[in-house]
Amino acid sequence: MSIAAYKRTMRDTETPRQIERRLMSQVTGKLDRFAAEFDAAESGVQKLQILSSGLRDALHENVALWSALKYDLMTGGNSLPENLRSSLVSVAMWIERQTSSVVGGASGVAALVAVNRSIVDGLSGQEPGPVAV
Repeated sequence: MSIAAYKRTMRDTETPRQIERRLMSQVTGKLDRFAAEFDAAESGVQKLQILSSGLRDALHENVALWSALKYDLMTGGNSLPENLRSSLVSVAMWIERQTSSVVGGASGVAALVAVNRSIVDGLSGQEPGPVAV
């Protein structure tokens, strides 16, 4: 079976929740690769180098995913309870603000990773733990 056929089969057999979990896990892994180094960087030059080495792309991918989720949460056909949708839209908006702060060098990446992991845990059916932000 070719890789394209395998990916098509995987896509056709995954539930929307599994797809969301997989995508969130992937982008969280990308962010996590840069988190410790970026958060420990002491100069703006160091942070810019880390952003240039792939963190900026991972941040963009994370915001794009959260924007798509936010759009879905705000459409009429979403079957999640209204209070959960509202909470997740608030999280998506926080992700956007936090990402801008990270790109500006004022915040770290670890908080984004922690929130994403909490969402992955929830999508996996695990009880999410407290998130330090």
